[in-house]
Amino acid sequence: MAPPTPRLTIPIDLKKKPWQQKLPLHNRWHPEIPPVATVETGVVFRVEMVDWTAGAITDDNSALDVKTLDLSTVHYLSGPIRVLDAAGDPAKPGDLLSVEICNLGPLPGDEWGFTAIFDRENGGGFLTDHFPCATKAIWYFEGIYAYSPHIPGVRFPGLTHPGIVGTAPSMELLNIWSARERELEETGLQSFKLCEVLHSRPLATSHRQGDAFLARYAFTLEDNRLIPTDYNKIKEGSPEWERIAREAARTIPGRENGGNCDIKI
Repeated sequence: MAPPTPRLTIPIDLKKKPWQQKLPLHNRWHPEIPPVATVETGVVFRVEMVDWTAGAITDDNSALDVKTLDLSTVHYLSGPIRVLDAAGDPAKPGDLLSVEICNLGPLPGDEWGFTAIFDRENGGGFLTDHFPCATKAIWYFEGIYAYSPHIPGVRFPGLTHPGIVGTAPSMELLNIWSARERELEETGLQSFKLCEVLHSRPLATSHRQGDAFLARYAFTLEDNRLIPTDYNKIKEGSPEWERIAREAARTIPGRENGGNCDIKI
């Protein structure tokens, strides 16, 4: 018997902004960001994603978009996804999840990617003293191969990766992150030589509210699965928004929950 076609769990419309998606995306780690979809243990499913800038980098010959990229909003993540065991109970903090990534690929009509060097005054990099200005190379996909008109003569088999895969932290773990990264903000400039290289990039941003994107969902039970039926963004400036945005962690570093590890398969 042929294996079933993976169920599309989170769809993406590349013509829409993250907050306009059928299931809006999020850009923070916090236990109170509710799941937008539910899967059962052992089920093969498909998740569509935007690139980490949510389309802010365009397929053209200008690096102005890299130079002016708002790094306070990235990354936009698909999910969260609730995982149910055989008894229908959801995974909880402390459980071990084993996830197999069966396949990765571009969405139809979006078969390209990019590499970039950030501007010294906006993100920087490890070689910012040698390459202070923003640059960009667009890569087009031909099967497993990638080539760039900006780097002539180079063609190689690409190794696609999802970038960020992580689990929602418990409140206890989130508090550990906040304390650790607050100390890093306060003492890191004196403790780490890396700060001299990363000219303008902060070591940690544990308490930045203004760039958070948060959403709240209503669910109904359908075929033993929780289905999101409606959503509204948590009203910016409300006490609930202020609290969650203040507590939530940025997605920039990898942490105990996985996260930004540029995961290879």
